[in-house]
This record gives sequence, C-alpha cells and structure tokens, in this order.
Amino acid sequence: MTPFAEVIGDPIAQSKSPAIHRFWLEKLGLPCDYRALEVQGDGLAGYFATRRDEPGWRGCNVTMPHKQQVAPYLDTVSRPASRVGAVNTVYRQGSRLIGENTDGEGFLEPLRPFLDRPHLYRIVRLLGTGGAARAIAAALTEHGFTLVVAGRTEASARALLDAVAPHGAHHACALAHFAEPTNFDFDDREGLFDLVVNATPLGMVGQSPLAFDFSHAPPGSIVYDIVTAPVETLFVRRARESGFATIDGLSMLIGQAAAAFRLFYGVEAPRIHDEELRGMLAR
Repeated sequence: MTPFAEVIGDPIAQSKSPAIHRFWLEKLGLPCDYRALEVQGDGLAGYFATRRDEPGWRGCNVTMPHKQQVAPYLDTVSRPASRVGAVNTVYRQGSRLIGENTDGEGFLEPLRPFLDRPHLYRIVRLLGTGGAARAIAAALTEHGFTLVVAGRTEASARALLDAVAPHGAHHACALAHFAEPTNFDFDDREGLFDLVVNATPLGMVGQSPLAFDFSHAPPGSIVYDIVTAPVETLFVRRARESGFATIDGLSMLIGQAAAAFRLFYGVEAPRIHDEELRGMLAR
C-alpha cells in the first residue's frame, strides 16, 4: 500500500493542504500520497478506529470544525495542542496516535528574523478569538509578547486570555475598538516590536471586510493577516499603502504544513521551492 496522509474536515473542498503536500512529495520523488477526506462530526470515532489499523496511513491534518473534537480519539496530545485546546495534526508514533498543533510554529516562521533580535518590549494587537488565534497567542507569549486581544465582544477576548495567557499584563477589548480612528500619540518605538495580526475570517472570500483603522497601529508595526483567500486581502493592501511591512496568510499556511510534513513522512519539506509553491497557491 502506498503510504499516505490526508486532511479531514467538513467541508473539505477548500483545503489547500493536498496541493501543498503533493507539491513537496513530487519535488522529493517520494512514493507517497496526500488526500482530502470529508468527515462529519459523528464520523470521527469510526474514522480514527479504521485509520489506526491501516498500515499505509501516516496521519492527518485536521481542519474546521474538528480541531477541538479529535483529542478523545488519540493516545496523547502535545503540550502546545493541550494549551490551545485544538489539534490540527495527528501522526503515528509507534502504535500510538499523537495530536499536535503546528499553527503556532507556522505562524512564527516568517517572524524568526525579528524574534532573534533583542527588544525592550514586544506587543501584539491580536484580532480574533478562534482556534488559530489561541495558537498564535500561546506562541507569542512564549516569546515575551504582551497581548492585546480583540474579539467580537470583550468577554470573548477575555475568555481567550484566561485560557491561554492567564498571567501577565494582557488586555482584552472588542473588535469595534479598532474600527474607529484614534488620535493616540504613540511614544518612541525604538527597541520595541509591534505586531498587528488578523486571526479572524473577516476579509476572506465570502466574508465581510475587517474594519480596522490603521491609526491604531504604532509606527514600525508588522501587519500579518492569516487569511489565505484572497492572498492579498484589503487589510494587507491598506496596511502596505499606509507604510507598514506586511505578511500574508500563505506564510503561516506553508509553515504549519511543513511542520506536519516532517511528522508524516520523516523528512523536511523542500523549502527551496517556496516561491514556486506560493505562485501555484495564489492562482
């Protein structure tokens, strides 16, 4: 049987994971496959029972709406996945099924050159409170960031902080706080690292645009949008036009996929082809 991994979710047709993993498998000449399978919530138990005994199965990525539902069917869940309460990758370790969350690793990847520098203070304005936002919040607190989390309500933002970052001088507010202009006079940002991150689905194809006024972004901020469709969101375009450095959602998508690829196939993804891969995914 050809070794394979797959992505499961409901729906699943929108997933870019098969295109990414098959691209890398082809570049490496590995005789493996990567598939997509629609699995409904009431089918998760049967899915893992079947796959557990399937010799060629290397694991799966887990997308919405199952990231918070798969843990009971696994033998172990990693600390990062436990902390954020979501599993996006399942892989085999001997006879055991391990749940991992690679979102934080993927999110941090394009920020590594900045994180390697010393800063007096690091702060992120994190928009969103879903599973991806939780993984991002957990990853950034590991790197000394103070979090300003904005949710649809202040209560939802506070719930994220209570779950992921209960200690520290973090702040919660509603998304509406950032929608209107501010005349706040930011102090000297020398030695500071400022991030603004959209971890909501707002701005995605079929969704309303994200209402964010860039007067809330300190000078020198990096603006990061994890939305992948479209690759250039209105949020990213407006940030760039306002003079901010930007990172698009393909950076996180490819980074988290590379971490999963390593777990599935035991080799590193051939990242020298990233530009070709990005071009393919952007079409």
